[in-house]
Formats: sequence, C-alpha cells, structure tokens
Amino acid sequence: MTVVVLIAAAEGLRGHLTRWMVEIAAGVFVGNPSSRVRDRLWNLLSDRIHDGQVIMIEPAHNEQGWTVRTAGRDRLHPTDLDGLILMARSRR
Repeated sequence: MTVVVLIAAAEGLRGHLTRWMVEIAAGVFVGNPSSRVRDRLWNLLSDRIHDGQVIMIEPAHNEQGWTVRTAGRDRLHPTDLDGLILMARSRR
C-alpha cells in the first residue's frame, strides 16, 4: 500500500492523484500502484509541488516494512536512527 500526503498543493496535483489513488481525507491519498507508476507519480509530484509539501510512504524490504520520500518547502526529512526511520524538521 502507498500513502501520499499533499500539503498546500495545487488542485491539479490532487486531481491527478485521483486517477491512481483514493483521497480518503483532504490531501491524503491511499492506493496500491505498481512501482513503475509510483516512481512516475513521485517525479510529477516532486517537480510540481513548488511551495507546498509532499510525503510518500511506500512498501520496502526493511524492518519497518516501509520507506518515505519527501519534497517541497519546509519539509520533514526522513532520518535513520539505528535502522528506525523517524521524521525530523530542519532547524531554521
């Protein structure tokens, strides 16, 4: 399963995501796209997010069973802490 969270994103991005995933709450999308579709969606989202934020959680072969990608302004950054992925905000 893949989860995408859009924060302060253009309506066009939300509309594009509804082709592949279901919007379960405002800006939160869930689906099971193939890795090929997921990579193409990520390229589109990261290129067009501009001043917003996008977070994609996707399946991975690790202890947690998932990994995360982030893009955009003032975003959270995945941080590996002894094999556990935590999210950290950059200090200003």
